[in-house]
Amino acid sequence: MSDIFDVLWLSSSPALGRFDQPLLKYLCKYMKVAQWEYHQGKDEGSSIDEAVDLVYEFLTPCTGSIHLAGHGAGGAIALNFARRYPEKVRSLTLLAVASQPAHTWHTHYYVQRELFTVSREQVLANNVRNLFGKQPAHTTKKLMAALEQDLDQTPLLHSLFKLVDLPKGGVSMPMMVCGSKNDPIAAPPALQDWLKCFKPEDHLWECPQGYHFFHYFYPQDVGEQILSFWRLYHLQPMLISQLISQNLTN
Repeated sequence: MSDIFDVLWLSSSPALGRFDQPLLKYLCKYMKVAQWEYHQGKDEGSSIDEAVDLVYEFLTPCTGSIHLAGHGAGGAIALNFARRYPEKVRSLTLLAVASQPAHTWHTHYYVQRELFTVSREQVLANNVRNLFGKQPAHTTKKLMAALEQDLDQTPLLHSLFKLVDLPKGGVSMPMMVCGSKNDPIAAPPALQDWLKCFKPEDHLWECPQGYHFFHYFYPQDVGEQILSFWRLYHLQPMLISQLISQNLTN
């Protein structure tokens, strides 16, 4: 475990990072939490693999393992990192990540663009309703701008010409999957499909409502569930260490 932080939260782009903040502020009351954010330069390539490499570079100075977490595309990065570097990850927590982890809101956006003869602005407005529920007109415009930025900043390689998939399946460390019962992106069937690859120590929890960004609307409810999961794998190594020290002194 790192001496600086216990938990690393991965964000896939700066545009939507603000919606993680209420949950992170709640978690920071109980755990040492760090946030890593993916930034893509205008002339740089972009991919999940590149994002994973950057996370590894960030964690290289850290000793031991950490609790890794992320929402949406950030969760997809966390999942791929955990598979490639399991020794770095004590537990994995995924929020609003479907069993096909590449099926993010970006996928739904491009499918709508292909199927319907409507403008980019209309599709973005539809996605605001899907992701956040019905919002006032001025709020909808701000959210549309944030989603448009996220389309350009995400490391997922979706486009109007091609939608990509990522490998399905679980991980070797304990994993928690969280979602919302009224999220049309990582919908309940896509969440429950995770159960096919669950280990006995893995957990699935669904928030009754809150759409895709349920952790923004209900940070305490979500935080309590995640903390309960983390404590199972955070306190146990500390107790083992204390027992070893006591045995050495006796």
